[in-house]
Amino acid sequence: MTTPPVLLITGTSSGIGFSSAIAAARAGFRVVATMRDPGRSGALDEAAARAGVDVDIRQLDVTVPESISSCVAYIRETYGQLDAVLNNAGAGHVGTIELEDLADVRAVFEVNFFGVVALTRAVLPLLRESRGRLVTVSSVGGVVGQPFNEAYCAAKFAVEGFMESLAPVAATQGVRVSVVEPAAVATEFVPNIGLDALQSAAGTPYADAMSAYLTRTATSFDPANAQTPDSAAEAIVAVLTAAEPPARAQTSDAARRFAGMKLADLDGSAVTSVTATWVASA
Repeated sequence: MTTPPVLLITGTSSGIGFSSAIAAARAGFRVVATMRDPGRSGALDEAAARAGVDVDIRQLDVTVPESISSCVAYIRETYGQLDAVLNNAGAGHVGTIELEDLADVRAVFEVNFFGVVALTRAVLPLLRESRGRLVTVSSVGGVVGQPFNEAYCAAKFAVEGFMESLAPVAATQGVRVSVVEPAAVATEFVPNIGLDALQSAAGTPYADAMSAYLTRTATSFDPANAQTPDSAAEAIVAVLTAAEPPARAQTSDAARRFAGMKLADLDGSAVTSVTATWVASA
């Protein structure tokens, strides 16, 4: 019997990471599903039981070096191999720079960019041994800058630049690097950040624009309009299992259209014309 490929996923307590853990286990991976707070593991345990699969749930905070080294050591000692990694852990953030401290911006980069970089650095020796795959969940916000997402999009742009630059270097060692770009996915992402952002803009010159943006965004992320986490996970597993994985993949037609607009927009006018409507008062 062949040994199942071992896959490490970060940020699996909810959303895309949660769904990807189940989908990957169904696809035959031995999934090490990590989350910052293992106390939130109950839902994933139950979903795995319903699906008839096993997931190995472990603690991992990608902003803590000791947590990363401990998790990677556990995988080496327990499984002796690591065949794929899905960098999924991240945090949303809505705001604009005039209303924020630089500490807020740095915090966004710590989890969304430096956490990805730190984990990537730690797992590359194991991925070189297995000639494995490194897949990172970016966002269409890593391609298109979006209003009131300055810090978040900047971090995701940085992720895309980092991975695009790493890809040919890693390929010399047999490691395939891909980024996956979802558009709106019906998760806890927007409800968790919208109220704080609206309060932070209250009484400022940005209040009306923030209100317009959040109204538009709530509609986009409504389950009636947004992609489901399960559907996004299917697209991710397709990248993990593809004979020739792409360097960049989108998880939906909406994501492909949105990213495609930017990639064909040499002077930036198409993008800014669209995103300006997001902050226009009625």
